[in-house]
Amino acid sequence: MSCRLSLAELSRLPRDAFVAELGSVFEHSPWVMEMAWQRRPFADRDELQARLVETLAVASREQQLALIRAHPELAGKAAVRGELTADSAREQAGAGLDACSPEEFAAIRELNDAYREKFGWPFIVAVKGLGRQDIIAAMRRRLARTPDEEFAEALAQVARIAGFRLDALIAG
Repeated sequence: MSCRLSLAELSRLPRDAFVAELGSVFEHSPWVMEMAWQRRPFADRDELQARLVETLAVASREQQLALIRAHPELAGKAAVRGELTADSAREQAGAGLDACSPEEFAAIRELNDAYREKFGWPFIVAVKGLGRQDIIAAMRRRLARTPDEEFAEALAQVARIAGFRLDALIAG
């Protein structure tokens, strides 16, 4: 999306236009924006982010799990095949995941597999500001958590990713 809209402009949009502008904030899950649209107008960007987090919190466990599972694995098969969304591709490249050494790529693939086997969803982390080694360390550390702890962490990371994506879409 090349045009950045103000919150006042976004708040005036009909639902379909609002979702068209912001639906990509949550990976393959425009339902979050459809639900959040009902809570407008938003006083500022922080209020919009808070409403989005609340929308996630009141969603059913099935909706939350579907949202988590909509995220691609880091440096995974979708990345190799060039099938990531533009946002995911940009974010992963920003963390250097498109330039992994063979050893890093093998470690990430092994950790992705172990994580998915243990938890049933992909490892999610807001990669902005992280490097490959930071991500690998986080994967190792989070594998020791319980499923409930990691489910909550995955939702928190989804919300962080959404916040970064909102910053790129909303005019000051």
